[in-house]
Amino acid sequence: MLCSDGDALAGLWIEGQKYFNGSIKECMEECSGLKIFEETKRWLDDYFSGKKPAISGIYLSPTGSDFRQRVWKHLCKIPYGEVTTYGKLADKIASELCLKKMSAQAIGGAVGHNPISIIIPCHRVIGSNGSLTGYAGGLKIKKKLLEFEGIKI
Repeated sequence: MLCSDGDALAGLWIEGQKYFNGSIKECMEECSGLKIFEETKRWLDDYFSGKKPAISGIYLSPTGSDFRQRVWKHLCKIPYGEVTTYGKLADKIASELCLKKMSAQAIGGAVGHNPISIIIPCHRVIGSNGSLTGYAGGLKIKKKLLEFEGIKI
């Protein structure tokens, strides 16, 4: 399911995803002819054909707190075929905010509420021990996405 404000992509959810439509407060109406939807479909087609499209190729406008926005920007920096951990993200963001420490669980909450699945690659975040931990779209889908990108689990 795709959601837009008319210009930018505001949501991309997998069927049955946890927190489906959780960040959208406005009433939604069906509108399949938006340019951003066509661009998103092309991006997804490129992704699933192995072309590694750039995230910058899609105008994104996810709704969330400043903290969540910061986490999602970091997710966008994780290269295709690579993973990072919740702890590493927590360390980076704590450093940016001049904090001594930040909870990996706080990062996990923001990652889990990412409203633009796949394009904002929250599936590329794993536990410090290499475990898949959580994924709002389900661990089975997270594993498939990582394997698709050539990451051995």
